Amino acid sequence: VSFRNSQNNNSNHDQYKPNDNTRVNDLNQTKTFSLIHPRSTTSLCGIDMPEDLDRSCAILGPGMVLLKNYINISDQAEIVNTCHEFGMGPQGFYQPGYKGGAKLNLHMMCFGRNWDPQTKYDPYYRTDGFQAPPVPDQLISLVESSIQDSQAHDDEIPSMYPDICIVNFYTTTGRLGLHQDRDESQSSLNRGLPVVSISIGDSAEFVYGDSRDVEKANEVLLKSGDVLVFGGKSRHVYHGVKKIIPNSAPLPLLQQSMLRPGRLNLTFRQY
Repeated sequence: VSFRNSQNNNSNHDQYKPNDNTRVNDLNQTKTFSLIHPRSTTSLCGIDMPEDLDRSCAILGPGMVLLKNYINISDQAEIVNTCHEFGMGPQGFYQPGYKGGAKLNLHMMCFGRNWDPQTKYDPYYRTDGFQAPPVPDQLISLVESSIQDSQAHDDEIPSMYPDICIVNFYTTTGRLGLHQDRDESQSSLNRGLPVVSISIGDSAEFVYGDSRDVEKANEVLLKSGDVLVFGGKSRHVYHGVKKIIPNSAPLPLLQQSMLRPGRLNLTFRQY
């Protein structure tokens, strides 16, 4: 399903369009963070490849399916632009942290419901009181299609309606320790409703396993355009990002979007 063709006119969408002139007062955000880094095409560092690669699938475990090359380059560029548009607005990217002062090694924004490591799904994590904008319709369609395609390989993956999207951007030095996604409602967790993770930009060494012991974890390379679905028996899998591979993004994506070096990751779930 094309990201472009799945868009429709939602009257609720326009009221959430970001206003770049609105000052962001979040205590965790000292300045705006842009996904776009304009530079000359001759200075772009990426991997030259066709815009459309053959799709494939890998079964990583029960309820855990990796859809390789699932999103084509032009649709990836549109996702970058959508996240950039909202990310520069009042609900935009910030660096989440803890009361002690430690910060996560990434920038984040949310659609649907706000989340951060301290307040979890508190609807108002910002001092300015802004709520998260709704998940864009075209992203909902893309997620629903990816779940349906993953179910063709593992029919025990449940269906879900993505009403939450956490958008993380990792610079080339970014990482995220092994953790579980357990902050959704008890009903969602009990039913094993899947998490859908979209990777765009530089590749990531993704680790996953049954515990927080990184030495016992499995590892897979997530490339730009890959979609990882994990639900059912794998809903509570420990997972994290060990390393971002610099200069591994598709060159056509950088030419179309001017995405800054690093990895854009969108994770969807149903609260």
